[in-house]
Amino acid sequence: MWHLVCGDNAVAGVSHVIGPEATEAGLRVLRDDLAVGPLGDVDAPSCAARAAFWRGVWPAGVTPVPDFEADLPADAQWLADLARQQRPVTVWHGDSASEQLLLARVANALEGSGVALIEVACGTGNSWVQSRKAVAMHAPQALLELANPQPVGPERLAELAAQWRAAVTDGGLIHRWQTGAFSAEDYQSIDAALLRHARAEPQPLARVMAEVMARCDGFFATDFFLFWRARELAGSGQLVLGGEPGDHGYSGLQVRRSS
Repeated sequence: MWHLVCGDNAVAGVSHVIGPEATEAGLRVLRDDLAVGPLGDVDAPSCAARAAFWRGVWPAGVTPVPDFEADLPADAQWLADLARQQRPVTVWHGDSASEQLLLARVANALEGSGVALIEVACGTGNSWVQSRKAVAMHAPQALLELANPQPVGPERLAELAAQWRAAVTDGGLIHRWQTGAFSAEDYQSIDAALLRHARAEPQPLARVMAEVMARCDGFFATDFFLFWRARELAGSGQLVLGGEPGDHGYSGLQVRRSS
């Protein structure tokens, strides 16, 4: 049995539920935040556009730097080979658009293979900031109590696979998820939110990003993603960044709107 999670933060809880032997034998972490960036070549090694996107997002000076050019194609190839392994696959997912896209991606990889897909739903069913839950947001014991693995039937598998194919081809740069459906958009809404929370006088960039995170329905906007968008807005003259980078490349930075 494979157990798939989206991101390292989910490992502790899922490992607690499935135990050390199953963790050692079959827990695999997929780290790509599928909710952001172009998806057009994410399943096509060498995933050049996808790797270039993450290379641009990653803040200068923050180490270690993931080897996107190796890791992303490796994940794509592993998923392409998944059906041939003939091992049942369990996907743990919550209300994160990235987790839901991972579920859809795996369904697409397994469609028509006869390999069993199992899901462990750990969310509320929507991605409103007031109530949403990603897998990693549950304490290990709480995750143990709510875990209820369910087989994914043929109809749902086909629906999920179709959702993945649509996401890969729709040209979206951000994918939000609400009540079982994805929507695609460009960066305009997120950029507008950053500009809206910036002021004429300098304030900590981390504070502005936190304000955007706290109001971002549909997907979890991460600090590195928002920092990248802030850098892009500064590059186009709409924001002004100042100060020393500090931890994570941004903790010491101030931001203001350009005059």
